[in-house]
Amino acid sequence: MLQEALADAGYPPRVLVACSGGADSLALAAVAAYFARRGHVDGRPVAVGAVVVDHQLQAGSADVAARTAGTLRELGLDPVQIRTVEVASTGFGPEAAARDARHTALEAAAREWGAGAILLGHTLDDQAEQVMLGLARGSGTRSLAGMRPARGLLLRPFLGLRRAETLEICRAEELVPWHDPTNADPAFARSRTRVEVMPVLEEKLGPGVAESLARTAAILQLDADYLEDVASSTYESLVEHDGPDTSLPEAALTDLDPAIRFRVIAKAAAGVGGQQPSYQRLLAAEALLRRKGSAGPVELPGGVSVYRLSLAELQEQERAQGQDGAAGVPRDAARCGKLVFRLNKPSRK
Repeated sequence: MLQEALADAGYPPRVLVACSGGADSLALAAVAAYFARRGHVDGRPVAVGAVVVDHQLQAGSADVAARTAGTLRELGLDPVQIRTVEVASTGFGPEAAARDARHTALEAAAREWGAGAILLGHTLDDQAEQVMLGLARGSGTRSLAGMRPARGLLLRPFLGLRRAETLEICRAEELVPWHDPTNADPAFARSRTRVEVMPVLEEKLGPGVAESLARTAAILQLDADYLEDVASSTYESLVEHDGPDTSLPEAALTDLDPAIRFRVIAKAAAGVGGQQPSYQRLLAAEALLRRKGSAGPVELPGGVSVYRLSLAELQEQERAQGQDGAAGVPRDAARCGKLVFRLNKPSRK
C-alpha cells in the first residue's frame, strides 16, 4: 500500500511519517522504515524522517512524545523531530482545533526538510467512522466522501487497512504502541462512534459495515470531485468583483442546477473570506433569488453578509455614478438583479 501511494505521488525523495505513537501510525512508521533501510522505492531513492506532534492536551504528553521519538530512531528513521503545539480554540471543537495545529506543524516540518510527502496512519476504520459522523450530522457529499488517500502533501496509504491489521504489524515488529485514552472517551463524538456505534452496527447488520462505509466514501469522492470541478469553473465564469465585495448575477444563478447553484454560492462566501456555510444558511441565501426588490442581509459564517440587489437599485447606483442606468441592463427585474457578498469588518470599540 505504501509503495503504491509513493508511486502515485511521483516517488518523492524525502518523506515524513506523522507518528503519535499509536498502533496505526507506529505500524506505518515500521513499514516506511523498511524502505528507508533499503534506500529506495522501486529503484527511486528515498529518505524517511518522522515528526511527533505534542499537543500538550494530556498530562505526560511530553514523555509520550519522547518515547515515540526514541522508537522511531531505533527503527532507523532520520531525522526525527518533536513539534510542540498550542491548540487554540477555533469554535469548531477540540478535535478540529487539534487537527489544525497538527497539520500546521507537519507542513512546517516538511517545508524545512524539503519533504515531498507526509504520511498519515488513518485506516479503513477511521474512514468508516468519518462517514458515519457525516451521516449523523446531515453533511453533504464532500463530508460523506471522507478522507482522501492523497491531498497535497498528505498521503494516507493505510485507508484500505483495518485497525486490527496495524496491531498485527506492531506485534510482528515487536513494537509497543501507545493507547490514547481519548480514543475511548465518550466526551468526543468520534470516540463514541468508535466504541459504541460501530460495534452495534456490526452486531445488528452483520460484518462488513466498516468496509461498506469506506466503499461509500470512495464512490462519493468521485462524485464530489466532479461537482467541485463544475462548480469552480461556473463560479469563475460568473463572479464579479467590486472592491472588497463579490457578486453573482441573479439570472445566471437561477438557471443553474441546484447542486451547482449551492456550491457556487458557498464559493462566493469563501471568496470574500467567509467559512463553509451550513445547508440551512445556504438555503437562506439561495432564497434571496426568489425575493422581489432588494433583500437581505442573510448572515453566513465568518462574518459574511449576502444581499440581493434588484434591477431598480442597480440602475439607481449607475445613475448616481453618472452612468446611463438603462444601458446594457435587461429590464426583467425578476431575473436581472445580483447577489452581493460582503465581509463585515469587526467594529472597533
